[in-house]
Amino acid sequence: MNYQRTALGTVKIEQIRGKTMNADTDIYQNKDLFAPVVFRKDFNQFAPINGNQAWSLFFTAGQEDKQLGNSPEFGRFFTNTLFAIGAATFIWGYFFSRWADFL
Repeated sequence: MNYQRTALGTVKIEQIRGKTMNADTDIYQNKDLFAPVVFRKDFNQFAPINGNQAWSLFFTAGQEDKQLGNSPEFGRFFTNTLFAIGAATFIWGYFFSRWADFL
């Protein structure tokens, strides 16, 4: 067997019918592989994130920042939906606190 050292660990390389097959044997040695995104070293550098990444982190409880894709429309949609819900709640509360006696 032929072994090769990589960033993920030791990889066993086998020749099967002229094709090379890589089998990661030490895949669990990488701490960042299964860790939430917010605790990974490459993410936690105080870099600014966009709305899409923020909503993706919110919906996945910090597990993945690219779950909603790279398009910024989803982030804008969820942000505008949150603002619309807040405005509707404010208007509803104002209306029923002022004119509740007439109903």
